[in-house]
Amino acid sequence: MNHLEARAGHPGAANPEVSVIIPVYNEEDGLAALFARLYPALDALGTSYEVILINDGSRDRSAAMLADQFHVRPDTTRVVLLNGNYGQHMAILAGFAQSRGEIVITLDADLQNPPEEIGKLIAKMREGYDYVGSIRKQRQDSLWRRKASQMMNRLRERITRIKMTDQGCMLRAYSRRIIDTINVCGEVNTFIPALAYTFAQKPTEIEVAHEERFAGESKYSLYSLIRLNFDLVTGFSVVPLQWLSFIGVILSLGSAALFVLLLVRRFIVGAEVQGVFTLFAITFFLLGVIIFALGLLGEYVGRIYQQVRARPRYLIQAVLEQHDGMPAVPAPASRTGTSQ
Repeated sequence: MNHLEARAGHPGAANPEVSVIIPVYNEEDGLAALFARLYPALDALGTSYEVILINDGSRDRSAAMLADQFHVRPDTTRVVLLNGNYGQHMAILAGFAQSRGEIVITLDADLQNPPEEIGKLIAKMREGYDYVGSIRKQRQDSLWRRKASQMMNRLRERITRIKMTDQGCMLRAYSRRIIDTINVCGEVNTFIPALAYTFAQKPTEIEVAHEERFAGESKYSLYSLIRLNFDLVTGFSVVPLQWLSFIGVILSLGSAALFVLLLVRRFIVGAEVQGVFTLFAITFFLLGVIIFALGLLGEYVGRIYQQVRARPRYLIQAVLEQHDGMPAVPAPASRTGTSQ
């Protein structure tokens, strides 16, 4: 029996073995079903655990339902109320800062990843791995979304060298060491699974079940998915900048060759007006490349700008947690998760 297995006992232990972090944004229609499956699944594991629910500025009844669930299971439940919508990854980072478990699990609230699969990740972590990713088998998403995800996974892996078979699945397990490292990292814009992978010493992946969304709609639009993948690429690699440099060299050589060709034709053939539209096409193509390059450079500069402002990554309105066996609501925190 290792030190993780030794933590089995009362589910609401002060230092639980497992922390389950669930960001919530406008999920009122599915929360009751989530709670009905989550807690029995965790109780069946026979280990100490805590559930950290983060309300990411929901506009529906999600916050009230999270508070109600805290009063139902105050021994194992903690609720973090953010004062606005900061995005899924910032909400998870808020949960990381509050977590106490040796194994930290992230789970979406939409029930597409069954809570019953958590036991698989814990068992794998107990084998000595410090990062367990998951691969959705028989994905219940639309065809275009599956194909787009596969294409982005391949592109991202080639650029960042971060090997994640299924980057869109947030059901993952992290060791305490990785969580502590992320907590002091201080990055304003990041993709948590990729960041954790860079800190992992012994990562692995397992297959998990995937179900249709229980209720509501995905909070990720097509633009949001593109934006997320663009952030992932620019946040973990400078390869795009190196590609731009290479393209710039190729275009410069091509332009020089074209200039020499036109100059030779000028002396051999004489003045001519043919090829004007071709030159226009080449000019507009080069302008497009320049504008794209400026946009990409702007992304990197923008990330630097956001980082050096040192603004808090999120603000916590209140934390609902139990103190000395009695449910309590601490005073609201004004500034939390500030980047260094």
